[in-house]
Amino acid sequence: MKTLNKVLLGLALIGSMTSLAADGADIYKKCAGCHGVNAEKKALGKSQVIKGWEASKVITALKGYKDGTYGGAMKGLMKGQVAALNDADIEAVAKYIESKK
Repeated sequence: MKTLNKVLLGLALIGSMTSLAADGADIYKKCAGCHGVNAEKKALGKSQVIKGWEASKVITALKGYKDGTYGGAMKGLMKGQVAALNDADIEAVAKYIESKK
């Protein structure tokens, strides 16, 4: 019986961790207001169009915004937007943006 309880507890933990996995589409919803639903807009008329950027380029940009080493006119605004994103979130949203070709 103890073994069964341990197995069930382990499965419950795995299930809860899986539900916490980052979903790029959900994360991107916060970005769509400025970048467009399909990443097709220049945010506030100042940024580059990010549609179809390679994931590695998005990751570099987002991590740079987060640590303050990347960006021009939108640097301050973007730092606040990405502050709460962890590495998994950044990777997920980067893959999502890359898929918007």
